[in-house]
Amino acid sequence: MSDWLAQHYVEVLGVVLSIIYLVLSIRQNILLWPVGILSAVMYVIVFYQSKFYADMGLNAYYFVISIYGWINWSGAARKEQGEPPVISAGLKQGLLLLLVMVAIFFMIGCLLKQYTDSPIPYWDALTTAGSIVATWMLTRKILEHWIVWIVVDLMSMGLYIYRGLYPTAFLFLVYTIMAVVGYLEWRRSKNQ
Repeated sequence: MSDWLAQHYVEVLGVVLSIIYLVLSIRQNILLWPVGILSAVMYVIVFYQSKFYADMGLNAYYFVISIYGWINWSGAARKEQGEPPVISAGLKQGLLLLLVMVAIFFMIGCLLKQYTDSPIPYWDALTTAGSIVATWMLTRKILEHWIVWIVVDLMSMGLYIYRGLYPTAFLFLVYTIMAVVGYLEWRRSKNQ
């Protein structure tokens, strides 16, 4: 067991930080953003080593979007408007986000298929596109980001099992359960 931990310590640390990130997200605690930065760094390494290039790029995006989220949830935005409220995406915004996700999926899928040795380029692209959109929705505190996460997390769990990333697959099982909890908590918060 200690040999396995020594070989997978970056992935295990990424799992721990990611769970902390999700708990902080459910609680709408601003500390989720610096924890997200650290988690993203761990998973850039893990996914590079596993040849999940879209997920590696996604975690580079998480690094940047975590900085944006941190700024959006704090500082000048909070002083001017108070704590950002939980909002719902309307039909128009929901359709626009779906179109953006489809465009990102096709772009990443084609790039992965053409230029990498990814064993599952389109599945990798699909979960990546959903994750990009869901994380942006989180920075804006859009309730429905939790629904996107539930779908993405379930698909991702299967992909990680396929590639032998068992701690990360377990993380995504936890993510799925916690995304349901997050949706219920945020919906209650929105209705208060």
